[in-house]
Amino acid sequence: MDEKLLEVTGLKKYFNVGKKQVLKAVDGVSFSIGRGQTLGLVGESGCGKTTVGRTLLRIYEPDGGRIIFDGQDISRVSRKESRELTKRMQMIFQDPYASLNPFFTVGEIVGEGLEIHKICASAAEKQERISELLNMVGLSKDHANRFPHEFSGGQRQRVGIARALALNPEFIVCDEAISALDVSIQAQVVNMLCKFQREMNLTYLFIAHDLSMVRHIAHQTAVMYLGMLVEYGDTEAVYSHPAHPYTQGLLSAVPVADPDYEASHTRIPMDGEVGSPVNPKPGCRFCGRCKRASAICFEQTPELRTIASGHMAACHNL
Repeated sequence: MDEKLLEVTGLKKYFNVGKKQVLKAVDGVSFSIGRGQTLGLVGESGCGKTTVGRTLLRIYEPDGGRIIFDGQDISRVSRKESRELTKRMQMIFQDPYASLNPFFTVGEIVGEGLEIHKICASAAEKQERISELLNMVGLSKDHANRFPHEFSGGQRQRVGIARALALNPEFIVCDEAISALDVSIQAQVVNMLCKFQREMNLTYLFIAHDLSMVRHIAHQTAVMYLGMLVEYGDTEAVYSHPAHPYTQGLLSAVPVADPDYEASHTRIPMDGEVGSPVNPKPGCRFCGRCKRASAICFEQTPELRTIASGHMAACHNL
């Protein structure tokens, strides 16, 4: 059995959005990630995927639940302890331009963490480390003196990856790290991340809406809908035998480069009323769009339960 680097139990993150209005962005999410493995987190925009990643890294303070990282409960840690955690937990952001300081050179951006945590003994050692990191992501040491606006989107994302790797982390949240890139560049970046995982035994939370890419990179997949997990398990089990109606609908919409398959393939529509994460009503949050919905679905919230080895789903009608 793989050693668990991260265990999340009942994670909650709520936001007050008005008088007596609470947006339950993450509402009782539980999962674990083995050391050196990747968990793919998928779902529609606004379902809470990014909030999960930011809460794990303590960018947002959790409102409930536990986050166990390498055996330590980091749900409630001091500012000093949180700073130490940043050396072990990093993030690659969705927008490579917005996440880079436009007034810093690439060398300053990549080397900022080295400076803050006093990793290098001298300026020469710091420059050598920056050059090494840029070379790792397919850039040259000459790029260190340029500013973010002088790069393409793919090159800027490489800078973001180099920054994330600077402190030799163990865990990286990849928050839609390839969604803003061209398809050909996406493949290069994903292959690079896989290479680093093999060589450095990195653990990823890979947040994405590209289900085909998640199937390629993730060992496990979790499907999220309006703040809750509706399906979770080994990637091949989830993709080959999707159990939850929402997962089935998502996968049916994935295009396949096969004209014969597309001609005979039928998409599963997900019509109906989309629920709100603000003061959600009791019951399954997908019931307003589900053709299987029965009376109990509108009254009780289903919990994740095992439906097969390495495969869980939250549905009353399985």
